[in-house]
Amino acid sequence: MEEMLKDEPVDPSNNAIVFPKASEFLEYILEVDIPMKRQKRALVEKSIQRVTPVLKQNFSIDVDENPIEQDSENILPNESNLMVVNEKNVLNNQMVKYWKQNTATTTTTTTMTTTTAAQITKPTEKASSADIEKNKQAESEKVKKVIKFSDMGGIEPIVEEVLELIVMPIKHSEIYLYTGVKPPRGVLLYGPPGCGKTMLAKAIAAEAGVTFLEVSAPEIVSGMSGESEKKLRDLFAQAIKQAPSIIFIDEIDAITPKRETAQREMERRIVAQLLTCIDSLSWENTGNKHVVLLGATNRPDSLDPALRRAGRFDREIMMSVPDESAREKILKVITDGLKLSEDFDFRELSKRCPGYVGADLHALVTAAGMIAVKRIFSILANQDEIQDLTIRKFLADFQDPLSPDQLESLVITNQDFMSALSKVQPSAQREGFATVPGVTWESIGALQDIRNQLRFSITEPIKHPELFKSVGITSPAGVLLWGPPGCGKTLLAKAIANEAQANFISIKGPELLNKYVGESEKAIRQVFSRARASNPCIIFFDEVDALCPKRDLNSTDSISRIVNTLLTELDGIEDRKNVFIIAATNRPDIIDPAILRPGRLDKLLYVGLPSEAERLDILKTLTRNTPLNCDVDLPLISKNKRLSNFTGADLASLVRESCVSAINKFLSDPENSADPSSEASSKKAVLVSGDDFAFAFNNVSPSVNLSDLGRYLSLKEKYSSMSI
Repeated sequence: MEEMLKDEPVDPSNNAIVFPKASEFLEYILEVDIPMKRQKRALVEKSIQRVTPVLKQNFSIDVDENPIEQDSENILPNESNLMVVNEKNVLNNQMVKYWKQNTATTTTTTTMTTTTAAQITKPTEKASSADIEKNKQAESEKVKKVIKFSDMGGIEPIVEEVLELIVMPIKHSEIYLYTGVKPPRGVLLYGPPGCGKTMLAKAIAAEAGVTFLEVSAPEIVSGMSGESEKKLRDLFAQAIKQAPSIIFIDEIDAITPKRETAQREMERRIVAQLLTCIDSLSWENTGNKHVVLLGATNRPDSLDPALRRAGRFDREIMMSVPDESAREKILKVITDGLKLSEDFDFRELSKRCPGYVGADLHALVTAAGMIAVKRIFSILANQDEIQDLTIRKFLADFQDPLSPDQLESLVITNQDFMSALSKVQPSAQREGFATVPGVTWESIGALQDIRNQLRFSITEPIKHPELFKSVGITSPAGVLLWGPPGCGKTLLAKAIANEAQANFISIKGPELLNKYVGESEKAIRQVFSRARASNPCIIFFDEVDALCPKRDLNSTDSISRIVNTLLTELDGIEDRKNVFIIAATNRPDIIDPAILRPGRLDKLLYVGLPSEAERLDILKTLTRNTPLNCDVDLPLISKNKRLSNFTGADLASLVRESCVSAINKFLSDPENSADPSSEASSKKAVLVSGDDFAFAFNNVSPSVNLSDLGRYLSLKEKYSSMSI
């Protein structure tokens, strides 16, 4: 732009440079700045109009004082004859400045991203080395004050690994230089959302006491071509300049997808640039000072494979869903500043919130605090019911601050937390991870023998792993529940997971099947990966025969690949690590035999039709919340020969039909049909009578016929030797 002004004529009246018109500026800019051609012409013209007054102020100088326009022989060597320009490219800088301001009104998101990234990654050009050092120390002190390892609970298993991989090379680089050992350049933190990856990264920086450059991956993405790559280069350049330092890219999967499946060319360029930047972190480039890259993601499988090779993200640290012991430690850290009751039971609370990660426990503490405050309001206002209390009334009664005597007895109790459990849903459940089902043994009738065998196969190894390890049993058991449909196989799996307080993933066999090549196998691997991330965990495969039918010469390649993948996950090179398998089917004869061998689904349990005594137990369980008339005789009903082929689901249908019959009779009464919610109608309870059960008998039939029952009995005899 300065070259353009050199050739401009001078106005003889005031010896000032004649500025070009806006259109001339526009043509010149579009000629010399190729990226500007992609911008809207109207926006560029408006930017030129806005910047023109500033340019005139900086360049409207008398010709006598401008050495560019004078003859070189008449120039005197004193400062008054020199044109003073504050910056070398002031015109370009002013144009860029006003262009960014103008763009902010139309593309807010892009400008915010650029500004945030610039603040984090690029120091000002005028900053001196002393200022940079001061900023580095201030930033390090800030990180130290924010978070420490002691402020996090349940991370003891990975702290030692973090210190070895990251902190040790930063604080004692001389050891690695002397021995020639190269520490890892990158460490990837992965795990479900809310487990503390970002918090751990800040704690690492505080422990190391070095510059911490934090950036969220979406902030790097820019709409301008080449701008995203420039932000990455600036980020790594600042880290090298301020070495030793730590770069932390949160949600790194947003900018590093697999290049073969990337939708846009920009994504491929960003991945390639990041790979180049990581390779530049060698000690030769950093002055023998360690610079490490930390990445965080909950989708490690979506990252480009080149990032996960040695020399880049050398090590990966999994932060899984905390177990009971870790949850107890996290709760103690979070509630450190709360006024808790003296008998507060952290262990009991940690048992009641399986599947909760650190963020969920924070939300639980907040919800419990709100419930406690509402309860305290009720106590102070002498209200019997919390629902009757209004905040307005409380504020009217207590206009002055409470006295120390009134505050003395106010505490948060275990019951406040128990009430909050129903209000806080584990984020793991929303994100596709596992949580504990709510089905208990009280919800299931009969099946006592099956319960005992499941307890020994699943519950006891989870609750007492040291006993099984002492006798050499380290591999989790696999159980196949088979039998007629409707006999309670799914309920059994949920109840055993609840009793063991283990996370639970329910998979219906067909839902993993995909028409695209490789997607079904990928879905199976993801299920086991999720389970390992939230162990102890029970994976329940319902209708498993759809997932692993017998392989033969007529089977397709896709079926063989799916079965092979499942076999590898069940008993492959990688340990299942407290992942227990329960599968259910009503066709064990069509399952591939390799699935049923020892070490996989080696325990086959037949869940058959209930006996007379079991039918009575099931009926009592189904009607425990149903008002029955005095003429209903459940033992007599259970002995009815028409129930001989009834499954548990058929009995539930029988009870439901009898309840519907009772409601219909209640509504058919003229006194009740007019307004069932009236006071007169509410005094009359809906009772299920013997006639209602008789009506239900005529409308419900068994779902298992005699031929099916005979087939199941023959299969039971065939597999009896395997049901041990």
